[in-house]
Amino acid sequence: MKIHDAPGFPNPARIRIVLAEKGMDQDIDFVHVDLFAAEHKQPAFLARNPTGVVPVLELDDGLFIAESIAITEYLDNLDGNPILTGTTLREKAVIHMMQKRADDQMIDAIGNYFHHATPGLGDTLQAYKSPEWAHRKEWGERQLAKFKDGMRYFNEVLSTQPYIAGDKFSVADITVYCALLHAAFPGVTVPEDCPALAAWQKKIAERPSVKNRSGQ
Repeated sequence: MKIHDAPGFPNPARIRIVLAEKGMDQDIDFVHVDLFAAEHKQPAFLARNPTGVVPVLELDDGLFIAESIAITEYLDNLDGNPILTGTTLREKAVIHMMQKRADDQMIDAIGNYFHHATPGLGDTLQAYKSPEWAHRKEWGERQLAKFKDGMRYFNEVLSTQPYIAGDKFSVADITVYCALLHAAFPGVTVPEDCPALAAWQKKIAERPSVKNRSGQ
């Protein structure tokens, strides 16, 4: 199998952490995609993933699987021993619920802020942003406010339980953690009124899978 991604970016980090948690990181070939040169917006890459984002999992039979949660589901269940997406119906339901909230309130929100209210990845990618959004920066700022609300929501969650979806580390934890990684790019940090989130972030940063893979 191959992963088409760009090391050091938040969504690729999500899958690299998954691979490390599963002990599969040595079984994958990584194919570098040059985001700064907008390689992910060119026809060759769009043939693999028409939404033009990384990462993309390429299976040995030539199938391309995009979307981080879909890739995670595939990898987590590949060996018949899911550890990140739940085993019981209750676990699966709660994890998917919290994962959806993490996507919407955290990683998507900070990504929208980064790409539309800051210089983002530079001038090359400006041509691929929606020109009809005359108030794109204003919209991006609203996304930052949404992200900050999301941090406070997850702080409340973590005030009563050790992980995002309950008692076990899951894909939802990976998503929230990588959203905070992304937030560091434009200088957004966990606010002082979110001590539970800050303590959780420090704890997750010490996991071997995160220390070894999230920044590569």
